[in-house]
Amino acid sequence: MEGGLMNRLLGTDTTLNRIGLRPGQRVLEVGPGPGRLLLRAAQQVLPGGDATQSHFPPECFDVIFLCTVLGEIPEREVALSQCYQALKPGGRLSITELFPDPHFQRHATVRRLAESVGFTFMEVRGSWYFFTMNFTKDPASKSPASEALKKEL
Repeated sequence: MEGGLMNRLLGTDTTLNRIGLRPGQRVLEVGPGPGRLLLRAAQQVLPGGDATQSHFPPECFDVIFLCTVLGEIPEREVALSQCYQALKPGGRLSITELFPDPHFQRHATVRRLAESVGFTFMEVRGSWYFFTMNFTKDPASKSPASEALKKEL
């Protein structure tokens, strides 16, 4: 079921192109579900590599992406704050939403949530019903949410 029809229906290649993966990047997918994007992303980032083995140290990612999962996370700000902490300075957070997903998040909601934890908006690619928003972690800034989280701990 992962053939051409599923790719066209779910936009696998389109989504991966919008995320902007490059060979050698350290990537984390949050909420991969059945892994529709995960296996193809691993092939792009580490061609010929064994995706079942760890190739990166913890908390050191170039890219973190969420595809149609943000609305399913009960504490979205906490989850995005964790993403902020896990990204390298200058790293990219990429969030894809697809209508009519029952947990669909609109442009304004995604941007508000990401910016509330310290991410800087880069771009939105696609339309209102199928889009990818990319954000960056400013190397000089600290996440307001992550600072509050540290105080709670």
